[in-house]
Amino acid sequence: MSGELAGRVIAITGATGGIGRALCLAAAAEGAQLVLLARNERKLRALHAELEQIAPGKALMAPLDLEKAVAADYDRIAAAIEQQYGRLDGLVHCAALLGTLTPIDQYDVPAWCRVLHVNLTAAFALTQVLLPALRKSADASIIFTSSGVGRRGRAYWGAYAVSKFAVEGFMQVLADELAGNSTVRVNAINPGKVRTTMRRQAYPSENLLSLPLPETVVEPYIRLLGPRGAGITGQSLDCQSAVSASPA
Repeated sequence: MSGELAGRVIAITGATGGIGRALCLAAAAEGAQLVLLARNERKLRALHAELEQIAPGKALMAPLDLEKAVAADYDRIAAAIEQQYGRLDGLVHCAALLGTLTPIDQYDVPAWCRVLHVNLTAAFALTQVLLPALRKSADASIIFTSSGVGRRGRAYWGAYAVSKFAVEGFMQVLADELAGNSTVRVNAINPGKVRTTMRRQAYPSENLLSLPLPETVVEPYIRLLGPRGAGITGQSLDCQSAVSASPA
């Protein structure tokens, strides 16, 4: 570990599982101050205790249920970050719902709305409320976690695929709005096949042991969060190629 995130304050959603958890551990090892965003408080406490062994005093627990959160909940997170750190240097969106793999003509409407809300609308709301803190950073980075089905639609992926297409579009709009008038960079990363609970839900018969662990795909996130990501914005990157990406 090089300590390339030393002194940076980074908020991560979906912090207690999969890629989010692996990224929290890796970012802490690189010296980052962390804001841990997740809905399960028991898992949050366990992660916080684990991080205390790596980097004592460098993680702030911020319980947030993206499905049920209202404006006051988002404001509470923003106020806590402002009070504790005075700025935010990174925001990574890892939390997401898969929903069901169902033909469009059979897709449950409330389930559709739930997936779109968590994967898109909640990400928008959190990003919006944290933009003032991100603008106070000398070099801020926002990263959205995308998917291959968010670039080319695939049968039966329904709301999840549509939400990831929308996330890609949101990233592009926000990056274009912030380019030239702020220090905030905005990108998306498609991690590809990873050994996670969501992957198991999508492919229950797949041999998970054949897939890479979450900690093997966090390097592109670390790069975009740190000084090596300078100049890269508005990009949608694959984990296998992100490391070699050149500034836009």
